[in-house]
Amino acid sequence: MHLRAAGEFVKVASRFKSEITVFNGGRQANGKSILGLAGLAIPADVLFTIQIDGKDEKDARKAIEELIASNFNEDSSVDFKDRSEK
Repeated sequence: MHLRAAGEFVKVASRFKSEITVFNGGRQANGKSILGLAGLAIPADVLFTIQIDGKDEKDARKAIEELIASNFNEDSSVDFKDRSEK
């Protein structure tokens, strides 16, 4: 995830009180920290996991899904797999 995408992610994640954690390659970062996300160095087209815990987690999840589906507010879109428990 490059810095612009990380910035967009942090902007959305910071709107919510829920804890948002991003996991990739055995490492994790606070989803509200641009430096933490940049430190994960997630390449394009690599799957990563997002954990959201808190009272507004459903709203946070929806907003983050929309951000990812919009390719972090860029012109092209991406697909993602829902691996949540139902």
